[in-house]
Amino acid sequence: MAIEFNTTDIEHFRSLVEGARRVALTCHMSPDGDALGSTLAMRSLLRSMGKDARVITPDQPPRYLRVIPGAREVMAWSSFGEMAERVISDADLVLCMDYNGLSRLSKLAPAVGNATAPRVLIDHHLYPEGFTDITFSYPEMSSTCELTYHLLNAMGWGDRIDNEVATCLMSGIITDTGGFHYNSNSPDLYRALAALMERGVDKDRLMRCLVDTHSASSMRLEAFAIAERMELFADGHAALIVLSREDLNRFEYKKGDTEGLVNKPLAIPGIIYSCYMRQEKDYIKVSMRSVADFPVNTLCSEFYNGGGHLNAAGGEFYGTIDEATRIFRENIENNSRLISQAALDYANR
Repeated sequence: MAIEFNTTDIEHFRSLVEGARRVALTCHMSPDGDALGSTLAMRSLLRSMGKDARVITPDQPPRYLRVIPGAREVMAWSSFGEMAERVISDADLVLCMDYNGLSRLSKLAPAVGNATAPRVLIDHHLYPEGFTDITFSYPEMSSTCELTYHLLNAMGWGDRIDNEVATCLMSGIITDTGGFHYNSNSPDLYRALAALMERGVDKDRLMRCLVDTHSASSMRLEAFAIAERMELFADGHAALIVLSREDLNRFEYKKGDTEGLVNKPLAIPGIIYSCYMRQEKDYIKVSMRSVADFPVNTLCSEFYNGGGHLNAAGGEFYGTIDEATRIFRENIENNSRLISQAALDYANR
């Protein structure tokens, strides 16, 4: 699906970039490959234009994303709060990558919300909150990285997509499609991938590092989660995995160790809805995946302070793990007919 960008927005964005000397690039809390990939791709491209471009994240990205060029150079607010806020306040332009509302920034939100510089949103999530001067919001895109690729070409900067920029963009596309397992049926996506590979991207290496590499402890944790913590619901059409802090500590959990765990139950025939909950220090991280037409984004938005796409969404629940699971069970009961019908429709395709 080719994107038709608003010409006025394109020209406005170009003028903002041309007039900026310092650019602050931000992405959401607990950055994934798409958030970090799109942000670092823009950083690399802006630096090739002579801009002082810096990436600010709310917290430290997981270690497995260090394969993305520039990932070791991001400034996490959780470690360098005052310095990070100063970078944003001193910027001539603030880019908001891969998030649709300030709440996704957690404690970094006030710094971006109070920024005096123009703000530009580049994102593929539903329902942008309108807090930026320019909004490039295209939920039909597989990822913000795919959107960024098309935007750079529309800006006339396609020739600036070198190997480093292309590697960043490919990383986000790989992770936000689960290694091309969902949100990846558009032929235009593969045309973009081919163009990125023509820049010399080693897709196979990225797939190994981002999808197929696991530590011994993370593999044991995943096996434990499936064997001991997975429950099935709705006549075998839905699954829930819950890991407490005690579970995580037992297997020396590190950020990123359970990446992709939420997808595992979908390999079981008949399951069309999977939910994974992980107990963090101050909240419960919720991830959901589905197949067919079961809308996990609405559940995450309504009950777990999040959102996303029809088949891939997430959020944060600020309460106990028992409360979070109780809401899940109630939703299963309330949506049992919808789940069963979606499973039937999917089986009859």
